[in-house]
Amino acid sequence: MAFVAGFIAHAPDADPEKHRCVIDTGKYRLIVVVVSNQEQALEQSRRMVEEEGIHSVLLCPGFTHADVAAIAEAVGENVGVNVARGDGPSNRIAVQTIAREWGFPPQG
Repeated sequence: MAFVAGFIAHAPDADPEKHRCVIDTGKYRLIVVVVSNQEQALEQSRRMVEEEGIHSVLLCPGFTHADVAAIAEAVGENVGVNVARGDGPSNRIAVQTIAREWGFPPQG
């Protein structure tokens, strides 16, 4: 049986039905979905649990603590929830790039 993980990221123009992919090595299955808001993140989290049987969900740094808590509640206690966070310099690079490319500072 493979370990199944989901990764959820934010982008303002994302369509989670279109902006998704699966990488499957046989022993590891990674489902990547890009969403545009928290409601879509919650829906996709639940969907990955129900349809894909994920064991863990990894969230991009744009999720707030409240967002993470809501996703943890949505996926249940049998699914690990992790957040990709960088150090100070890494965070500054990401924020500058997002502000330049998306035209606004990230929320959260």
